Formats: sequence, C-alpha cells, structure tokens
Amino acid sequence: MISYNYETELQLDNEQKLSEWIAKAITEEGFNEGEINYIFCDDAYLLKLNVQYLDHDTLTDIISFDYTLGKQINGDVYISAERVRENAKDYAVSFENEMSRVLIHGILHYCGYKDKSEADEAEMRSKENYYLAQLD
Repeated sequence: MISYNYETELQLDNEQKLSEWIAKAITEEGFNEGEINYIFCDDAYLLKLNVQYLDHDTLTDIISFDYTLGKQINGDVYISAERVRENAKDYAVSFENEMSRVLIHGILHYCGYKDKSEADEAEMRSKENYYLAQLD
C-alpha cells in the first residue's frame, strides 16, 4: 500500500496514477509492494531528519528509510517539496517531472540501486529516465 502524507501545503492531485506507476516499477524490478509512506515536508523538516538520523548537516530533496523485507518493499520516503521546486528550476524541468523523478528515486534505492559512485549514479539516472518515460 502506498500512502501520501503532507506536512506542507503541497497536495499531489494524481496520487492514484502515481501509485499505479510506482507499483508497476516495483513489480518490474522483481519486488512486491509492501507499505510505502511518502511524507512531503519543507527543507527545515528534512534538514532536522538529516542531522538527527544521518549526521548530515545539508539540505537534500529526499531521505528514505528502508524497511524492505526480502522481496517486499517497505519504507518511509521523506521529500522536501521546497528542494524539489528549487531543483526543478535548476534543471529547467517542470515541478511535476522533478517530483516524479524523486518519487521513483526512493523506490529504486529500495530495489538495490545506489548513487554514490559515478557509475552507480549513471545507472540510477538511466533507471529513473526509463520509468519517467512510462509515466504519461
């Protein structure tokens, strides 16, 4: 089950469509959908989590806590709507496009994709682009 929780004024208007898209990606990656919670917040909220749990004093667009059990994807994905909006401007893409990229990015981490090295980041981007192309 995929749920959307809002700690900010953001409200996605296509939750059902996004959930179906995410579920399809999970299945295609060879996993099963468990409980996935998206929590949308602002920079301050996410920075507090970043410092408290990851010992990083930097702004980020996403933090994901992975509770995957075997092949069942479970986790909490915190997304800063502020950071996504800024990144969309920086990358000259729509807010919706950048938000979709971040939504699938968290899931791809749960499926085992990394983004610490250049090669891993290139593979992650390729997978993100693949799934973005499937979203109308």
